[in-house]
Amino acid sequence: MKIVIAGGHNEADFLIRMFKKQRHVNLVVINAETDYCRRLSSSHNIPVYAGDPSKTYVLSDAGAEGADVAIALTRRDADNLVICQLAKKTFGVKKTVCIVHDPKNVDVFKAMGVDTVISSAYLVAQTIERASSIENLIKTLSVEDEKIVLTELKMAEDYALVGKALMDFKSPVNMNVSCIMRKEEVIIPDGRTVIEKGDTLVIISTPKDQAELVAAIQKRRV
Repeated sequence: MKIVIAGGHNEADFLIRMFKKQRHVNLVVINAETDYCRRLSSSHNIPVYAGDPSKTYVLSDAGAEGADVAIALTRRDADNLVICQLAKKTFGVKKTVCIVHDPKNVDVFKAMGVDTVISSAYLVAQTIERASSIENLIKTLSVEDEKIVLTELKMAEDYALVGKALMDFKSPVNMNVSCIMRKEEVIIPDGRTVIEKGDTLVIISTPKDQAELVAAIQKRRV
């Protein structure tokens, strides 16, 4: 899988760190700030292309052609829109993702063809709306027009799942543990991954299955 990461500071650093843990991922990293390019390249031992990713020739020279995903992380919403549109229309990228700083741009950018648009303010508002039905421990982020939800669950010491491998968890509904945050580490799990106290599980499910899934994972040892 080829993934383009365009712009960003801490966000880019986090995504590179996460994707490098996965097999068969080819990263194309572009950043307009030369000094930060050197930092990313040195930290992750990968090539980082220096240039403005909202320019066609920069995306071309960096090797964005035919990528599976392009993620735009610059500080300017307009640049992120241009990056996503160029990626899709000019370079045949299959899926585009961008962040926006103005939450009013979420629906506008989706209407203009960006597949996934993420705004921290927008997500906070959605989370607050759901607070009455989801426990305070749980942070929920809906994506893809409410077709799926991402649920974060922190593992308490007395949860029955703690100390067991994921393959031993008999889920009552369809779900997928996309990653586990363990202290400073981000783990992409498989069935053999053992859950530890304090782990935060990031789980994908459908909205209708969420409550049943949360109850199953939070089941305590007898």
